[in-house]
Formats: sequence, C-alpha cells, structure tokens
Amino acid sequence: MISQKTLITIVGPTAIGKTALSIQIANYFKTEIISCDSRQFYKEMSIGTAVPIEDELKAAKHHFIQSRSVFEDYSVGQFEKEALQKIKTLFKKYDVLILVGGSGLYLDAVLKGLDDFPDVPPEIRTNLNSQLETEGIEALQNQLKELDLETYNTIAIDNPHRLIRALEVCIGTGIPYATFKNKPKEKRNFKVLKIGLNADRATLYNRINERVDLMIQSGLLEEARNLHPHKRLNALQTVGYRELFSYFEKEFTQEFAVSEIKKNTRRFAKRQLTWFRKDESILWFDFQTDFQTILLKIKEKLGS
Repeated sequence: MISQKTLITIVGPTAIGKTALSIQIANYFKTEIISCDSRQFYKEMSIGTAVPIEDELKAAKHHFIQSRSVFEDYSVGQFEKEALQKIKTLFKKYDVLILVGGSGLYLDAVLKGLDDFPDVPPEIRTNLNSQLETEGIEALQNQLKELDLETYNTIAIDNPHRLIRALEVCIGTGIPYATFKNKPKEKRNFKVLKIGLNADRATLYNRINERVDLMIQSGLLEEARNLHPHKRLNALQTVGYRELFSYFEKEFTQEFAVSEIKKNTRRFAKRQLTWFRKDESILWFDFQTDFQTILLKIKEKLGS
C-alpha cells in the first residue's frame, strides 16, 4: 500500500531512453504520464523533438504531448498551472503518476514552483532583441557571462528567449538573475521520487549522433522547411530547426547543418546533466539497467 500520492519523475539527457522507461513504469503502476519536455508541446514539431511514436503513445496515456501550436505563446508559468491542475485531477484516480522530460526549468516549475522575478522596463527587452538581430547571439552570451556567470553556466544559452530573459533582469535590476532564484516556495502536497538515466559520455554522444541521423532519414528536412517561414517564433528557437533554417538560407551546407545539430544537441545534453547533477535527491541508473532493478528501488522508496 502506497502511503502518499507520489509523482515519479524520470530525468536525464536527451536520447537516453526516458520515454521507454516511463512507459514501463506507467504500465506497472497502471497510471498515466505527464510530459514536461518543452520541445514536445508543439504539434507542428514531431521529428525534431523526438515525440513518442504512435505505439508509445498508445502504450500509456500521455498528457502535454503536442497539445499546443507553435503559433501560441506558452510560458513555463502557464505550464506550471496546467500541469498542477492535471496532477490534482489524476491523483483522484491514481496513487502514482509519472512525470518525464529533460527540461529542467519546466520540471522544477512543477516540483517546486517558479521563482518570483521583479518587473523590468519593457524597452530593455526591445533593445536586447535589436542587439540579437544586429550583433548575433554570441554578443548576448558574452554579456551574460560578464553579468551573471552562474546563470550563464546553467541555462540554455543558445536559446535566445532564455538568454534575453536572464539579461533583462540583470540589466533592469543591476542584480544577477541567479540572485532571484531558489527562494522559498509553496510546498507541494505530493511526494516526489526522482529517477535519473545516464550513460558514459562516448555512449551518450553516439546515441545523440545516431538519433539525429534517424531524424534526417525520417523527414526532418521537410518538417523544418514547412516551419521555416515562421522561424522567428519562440518555439522554433531550438536545436534541430535553427541549423536547418541556416541551410535553407544557404548559410550552411546540408552536411554542415547536420553536424551542427549533432554538436549543439551534445552541448544541450551536457547542460541538462549540469542542471540535474545539482539535485542530490535523484537516484541515478545507467541507461542499460534492467527494468526490474529500477522497479525494485522504486518500490523500496515507495514502501510498497
């Protein structure tokens, strides 16, 4: 008997096998899965975001997969509210739910709540967007590195939206963005059990490279070409699409664009691991660990 409603969270870098494990756990507990992968919210982006395939979606009920359009503004704050409401509803039916994804910020929003940042003058964001257009993303990255090294080392610095958000707080307040993080927040009324998957670096990077090749074979170029006219949308400021937009604009060859996707995905995985390794409550397993071993540890932690 499980004594408290429990959210089992599956984390780890991209391409490590989180989806497969989450489905196994969901099937064992006869429950449902909540996705907190911010790249998989959008219905126009399937191949480049490695959305679970049809058989996987049928194997266990998923929420927040391709539930939005890239043409909608959708913030982490909105996701926090909607995910908590869904969790509350599903806990009326289940003792255990599964939360899965590699987006650390979205995960923390559900598990701990968002940090409260001060309002800053809107013209700061306008100026930063203009700077991005004229000087490129590297200039903003260097600026953040000077103003707030801690944030520079932990956020997705190749995501212009996140970069500008951090910079506007630094500039608008004169205080590092990191200072406003990790303040006390409202306690959640469910237990959290965090399971992490990882592999040695060479294996992880090989898996990433193979996944990118498979995406290309599966039609990523066509998917990205259809989205190219809307390339300025926030949802499309992501690895796998930006590089192909540069190819369509003849800035890159196709071969170079694909190599850049692989390189930038490897960097993304490294940042994910940096984020998750700060959390000492995660129970880490090698991605090849058999399911029964992981299940035994989960049951032990649940006291069931």
